[in-house]
Amino acid sequence: MTFKLTELPYCRDSSLLFTPLAKEHWSIFLDSGYPYIDLGRYDIIAARPYIMLKTFADETEIVYANGKKEHSSDDPFSLVKTLLGENQNKLSTVPFAGGALGYFAYDLGRGIEKIPEISEHDIAMPDMAIGIYDWAVVTDHQQRRTWLTGYGKDEKTFDEWDELLDLFQTNTESGTSTSGADDFEVCSGLQVNMDNEFYARAFNKIKHYIREGDCYQVNLAQRFTVDVTGDPWTAYLKLRRLNPAPYSSFFKIPEGSVLSTSPERFLKVDNGLVESKPIKGTRRRSSDVYEDRALSEDLLESKKDRAENLMIVDLLRNDIGKSCRTGSVSVPRLFALESFARVHHLVSTIIGQLAVNTHALDLLRGCFPGGSITGAPKLRAMEIIEELEPHRRSIYCGSMAYIGFDGNMDSNITIRTLVHHKGRMYFWAGGGIVMDSRLDAEYQECFDKASALLALFELEKP
Repeated sequence: MTFKLTELPYCRDSSLLFTPLAKEHWSIFLDSGYPYIDLGRYDIIAARPYIMLKTFADETEIVYANGKKEHSSDDPFSLVKTLLGENQNKLSTVPFAGGALGYFAYDLGRGIEKIPEISEHDIAMPDMAIGIYDWAVVTDHQQRRTWLTGYGKDEKTFDEWDELLDLFQTNTESGTSTSGADDFEVCSGLQVNMDNEFYARAFNKIKHYIREGDCYQVNLAQRFTVDVTGDPWTAYLKLRRLNPAPYSSFFKIPEGSVLSTSPERFLKVDNGLVESKPIKGTRRRSSDVYEDRALSEDLLESKKDRAENLMIVDLLRNDIGKSCRTGSVSVPRLFALESFARVHHLVSTIIGQLAVNTHALDLLRGCFPGGSITGAPKLRAMEIIEELEPHRRSIYCGSMAYIGFDGNMDSNITIRTLVHHKGRMYFWAGGGIVMDSRLDAEYQECFDKASALLALFELEKP
């Protein structure tokens, strides 16, 4: 096996590099939000995987670049781990040089936790869509450098190296990333799967379950739907300007596309060091600097939001602890304020050291789906979500991730995320309900979180 790392001209807007690939199935862009924000550091672009995995319910289809197909009922996380093979030595400083990229949908959790099947399943996207990629374009905005890198596990990679170099060297900062893109238009009004009365009944049912001792917190989400025409990549280019976020992504597969501007890291593994940054606690942003500061201070001082955050920190400490060395899990930052384009959030940081002979995918499976978007305790919260939300969550509240051949991983929670499927866009927004939650405030928080997605379609709160 030969490793290659070839420097390309630095491009401060990586969407320019991705645009030529945006119409290809299995093209993927992990986007730090730069140049609109500088909270992230790296952008990763990949396409043309040599193995593709799609999971529907309890069966995974595995397709190889040579046309060979297999089907398996084995655990999807284990299948990805097997195809990645033994961890390779890290051969460069770039975070990803090849490996697995794609998404793990919230509904993949049905294979981990046994929950009833009540909510309607009307989005026919895979529960897992993962490609095994042999090359990637990585941009480091801190060093202002861009590279094409690959492991050579696929024999075609280095035969096509010069072609890939030509493709990316011709896309520089000149021009705009919308050049040549198709128009994107909205064809309907906004459809919501919960009106005020429906949401109030679900909210009150959660309060009942909390009083009865079933749970401490449940994340309740609404789903929004709009009919559209045109290219979802055009929509993503607009969305990343409206709501830049450090864990954003665009991913196109045959069934549809995922457009995510997530502010939340789920799990990162770097040389065995584990990090999670759960979000709990939200206030809207204001264009008035004094009001904006008052909103952020109100969030920092809120006993309710701090308690909500602490519940999820405890849940994640437990989940992470299942895959980490005993005594290594700690919380170096608790209730930190992080401010994004549309909202302020309370963010905590949990770290640990991965146990010996434990893979990043073991950690991911052990923590999936993320506790910040289920509630606590997790299994009972998921059962209540299934009972009260009319439709399945699909990709929302799952995770977009990379897992490298070197065993390193980074992943988001797919909030502030849209699914484009058969001429429709679906997106969700929700929040954690606890005993101190107020109905009107929680209902409004959904729209504060969805504000950028509503703005994308030039729609207002219904």
